[in-house]
Amino acid sequence: MNPQSPGTAVPGLSKNYNTMTIFNDKLAEIVQNDPRFTYEAYEFIYQALHHTQRMLAKLPDEDTPIDPADKRFHVSGRELVRGICDLALQEFGRMARTVFRMWGINKTDDWGHIVFNLVEHELMSKTADDTMADFHELFDFDQVLLEGFEIELEKE
Repeated sequence: MNPQSPGTAVPGLSKNYNTMTIFNDKLAEIVQNDPRFTYEAYEFIYQALHHTQRMLAKLPDEDTPIDPADKRFHVSGRELVRGICDLALQEFGRMARTVFRMWGINKTDDWGHIVFNLVEHELMSKTADDTMADFHELFDFDQVLLEGFEIELEKE
C-alpha cells in the first residue's frame, strides 16, 4: 500500500504522511458512506503506513515523488497490519485494543476494508497483487495487543 498521487500529498495530510493537518472532506465522505469505522481510524492508517515503511526501510525521501507503481516503497497487507499494531502499542499502550474497538476495528480484516475504501476513493494505491485476503484473519488482536504487551523500563 502507498499513499496516492505521485509527488503530491493527500489533501489534508502533511507531506510525510505522519499526521493529518486539517479536516479531510474525502475521509469524511468515506466515513459517511461506510460508518463501520471512525474518521480517526482512517487518519491512523496513514500514520501507521508511514511508521511501517520506516520500520521496513521502505520510506521514500521527502523529495522523492511517490509513484504507486514503484514497489520499493510498497508494503503488504500483513506488513501494514503488523505496523499498525506496533504503532498502536507505542501510542496507546494497553489501551490499544480499546481504542481499536472504539474505532470499529475488531479484526485484521477491518484494516483491509479501510485500505480498500481509501483505494476506491484514490487516497491510497495498491498493486495488482494486493487483495482483501491479505488482511484476512492474520492474528487475534487480543493476543497481540493485550497478551503480548510488555512495558520496557529504562535502566538507570
